[in-house]
Formats: sequence, C-alpha cells, structure tokens
Amino acid sequence: MAQHPKKTRVITPFQILVSYYFIAIATSFLLLRIPGVYKDGVDISLIDTLFTAVSAVSVTGLTVFDLSEALTSFGMIVLLVILQLGAIGIMSLGTFIWIIMGKRIGMRERQLIMIDHNQYNLSGVVHLLREIVKILFIIEAVGALILSMHFLQYFDTWEQAFKHGVFAAISATTNGGFSITGDSLIPYHKDYFVQFITMILIVLGAIGFPVLIEVKNYMFRKNPSFRFSLFTKITTVTYGLLFVVGTLVILLIETFHSFRGMPWHEKLFTSMFHSISARSGGLVTFDVTLFSEATDIFLSFLMFIGASPSSVGGGIRTTTFALAILFLYNFANGRTEIQLYGREIYLIDIFKSYVVIMLAFFMVMISTMILLITEPAASTTQIIFEITSAFGTAGMSLGITEHLSTEGKFVIMILMFIGRVGLISFLYTLGGRVDKPPYRYPKERVIIG
Repeated sequence: MAQHPKKTRVITPFQILVSYYFIAIATSFLLLRIPGVYKDGVDISLIDTLFTAVSAVSVTGLTVFDLSEALTSFGMIVLLVILQLGAIGIMSLGTFIWIIMGKRIGMRERQLIMIDHNQYNLSGVVHLLREIVKILFIIEAVGALILSMHFLQYFDTWEQAFKHGVFAAISATTNGGFSITGDSLIPYHKDYFVQFITMILIVLGAIGFPVLIEVKNYMFRKNPSFRFSLFTKITTVTYGLLFVVGTLVILLIETFHSFRGMPWHEKLFTSMFHSISARSGGLVTFDVTLFSEATDIFLSFLMFIGASPSSVGGGIRTTTFALAILFLYNFANGRTEIQLYGREIYLIDIFKSYVVIMLAFFMVMISTMILLITEPAASTTQIIFEITSAFGTAGMSLGITEHLSTEGKFVIMILMFIGRVGLISFLYTLGGRVDKPPYRYPKERVIIG
C-alpha cells in the first residue's frame, strides 16, 4: 500500500515574530539583572524584573516599584534602550542594524517587518523601516532638547535637566508611560508647556508611523497629485474625535467632582492630557485615584481602544473601532458595505475588526474574573482599569500594580504582551498555517437576532 507522506509543520512568520518578542523580553530581563542597574541596597525579585521587562518591551509603563528610588543613571539608560526596542519593534530594529552593516534583507525578513507594522504587501517595507527609525529618532531628539531646556528652571544643574528631559521625551514618544520623577508628571500639573509638548510627543508616537510618513511626504511633495491614503484619513479623524469626546466627557464628569475649585484652564488641560494619555501614553498630571468611578470606566474604554495600527501603542486600535462603528451605522441604514472618501472598504477588514473586538472583550472579561479571585483586596473598577491599561499598553493604574499577587502579575504580563504584538498576530500564532479546503459546502441562511 502506498503510504501518504507526513505533513511537515511549517513555522509561520507570525509565530517567528512572536518568538522574537519572547527573545526580546528574555534579553531585557537579563539586561535588567546586570550589576549597576539598581541602587545599592535595592533588591528586586526575579518576578518583578520580568514584569518590568515585559512592561518595557511592550512600552506599557506599569511598574511594581518606584523607578526613581530603585534605578541608577545606568539603569535608566538600560530602560530607555529597552523602550526603543519595544517602540521600533524587535524585527525592525534587528533589520535596521543589518542595513547599517550592509547586509541583504531577504524575503523572510521583509515578511516579518510587514507583519510587525501591519502592512498588507512587501513592497517598500525596508524603505518604511528606514523612515520609521528616522522619524522616531528626530521626534525624540527635538522633544528631548525642548524639554531639557525648559527643565533648567526646575533643576540646579544641566545634567539633571538633560536626564529628565531625555527620559521624559523618549517615554512620551514611545508611549512608554515610565517616569523618573517618582510621581509621573504630577509635579508639572500647572506647567502647561510641559503638558503641551508631552501631548504632542504622545500623539506623534500613537497616531501611526504610516500617517507621519504621509504627512512628511505631503509637506515635501514633488507630485502635485499627491493624496492621503484611506488609512491616514480614517486614523486621524478617529483619533481626533476620540480626543475631543474624551476631553469633553472627563471635563463634564470631573467638573462636579475632583476638578471642583480648579480654574477653567486647569480643568481643560487636565482633561485634554488624560484624554490623550489614556489612549496609550500612560503618563498622568493628576492623581487618577481621585477621579470618579464613571471617569475610571470611561478611561478604561479609551485604553481598550488604544492607539493606531503600526504605532507604538496597543489596544484594539483606532481603525478597528472606526470600522466597527461605521459598519454598525451602515447596517442600521440597510447597507452591508462601507463607502468612505470615495473608496469601498474590503469586507475581510470589517470581519477582522469584529474578531479583534470580540476576542479582546473575552480576554478582558476572563482576566477580570481571574483577578477578582487572585486580588480580593482590589475593587472591580480598579481591576478593569488595570486590565485595560495593560492590554492598551497605556500604563495608568489606580494603585494596585505593586500589590498584585504573582498570579495577577502573570495575567497582566500576558495582556501587555498581547497588546504589543497585536491580537491578529497573536491569533494567527495560535492558529498556525492556514490551509484552504479543497471543496466547499452549499450555503444556508441562519436566523439572527
């Protein structure tokens, strides 16, 4: 009898990419265990080091200890290096080093860059990578220079101002959410210049690298017929609307609560900053534990949405939210397709948006149930806030991070990792290689609703 050849399991690019992120976390863990990273007398456990490594690679910013009390200047540099690794992407950074060394970038490397940055084709991915690294470093350098000069009024020496300026600029641009002040940006609650610059840096990191590249191409365009892509239009409009709605909701709720007695401009800037930062920035200028539960739930909703695709942020992403809302609106009006800005959106992208939302919802629900068991001292609102902060790689917390049990820390680490890698990539990693069936069955309608 003829024997059928055994089917060999082929590792997909999605699985390779996720494996590289595991390697990045392991490398970051080892870097954070180097002698000289922590101050004398500071003893950080292995689980807390791993938690910090995952938080830094995923550019989340949740911490279980005070960085200002624990890290040396060398430790802060190590943390900034890990943040850059997480922001640019492990595959992208490795490929960039290869480009500098003059090595040829093969097809597999191009596939991994494409997946890492949510691109749909291989064309121009290496050029995209160069642009991303260039734009990110320029934004960080300009932000660090501006903040360092401004911080001279807060610190006695140039070295201190420079250290705080560089760390703040990189943390904001990468949406890392880490801070070395010991109290995030609360010391600058009334410094609107620091808040304004930080908000710009957070937006530039979270709006999506393709958007920044298109804006740059528009500003220096050689082709008069240049047009922005549908992705850029949807992303910027959605990001802008969420910012405005977020500001108004926070302002409306907290005006009669924690903002009572504040001047109008202080209320406005506090609302604006947290509307932007909740999307994935994680920095705060106000003690968020003073917010009402209504605001905490709303901030959880913003963190659940997160940043834009191909950015430094996590969450379900802005385009996912936009497509779901647009399809819902069109379906309610008897249309099953989405036509926008003279273009029609692929049905598969609508399917993906709902898959991501449903999977994210179940993940948040299951994680909430687990933490309600493992963290009995925390309230439901605190747990939901912590979970959405981890999944959206935001880094905000209502003060329970450092009190999490070992089991709770592992749940949060998994959420941070998935939030950074992306739900689609994570889902494809679990599913493996897709094989199309050689036949199809007759279709039949199912009653819905």
